Amino acid sequence: MIIFGTKGYLYQLAILTLVCGHCGNPSAHTLRKRVTKFTLFFVPLFPFSTKYATQCTFCGAEQKVTKEQAEQLQAQAATGGQQPYGQPQQPYRS
Repeated sequence: MIIFGTKGYLYQLAILTLVCGHCGNPSAHTLRKRVTKFTLFFVPLFPFSTKYATQCTFCGAEQKVTKEQAEQLQAQAATGGQQPYGQPQQPYRS
């Protein structure tokens, strides 16, 4: 009997100040990376899905961002040179 499945990991990459596309408030947003890995006998072997999103801490709305956008936002947060009210482009849709 072979036991296989998936396991999800959630990483918080940065906290940014952005204008929320849902509620319109300038608030803190968490930049998150969600990785889903294939498991065999409960041992994670390799990632097969990676998604990035920002979540508004005011209203809880989540917006999907591309890998390139996530890297750019993370670099801006790390250097401290971020513009105070940037906004991710693509709204999150499940």
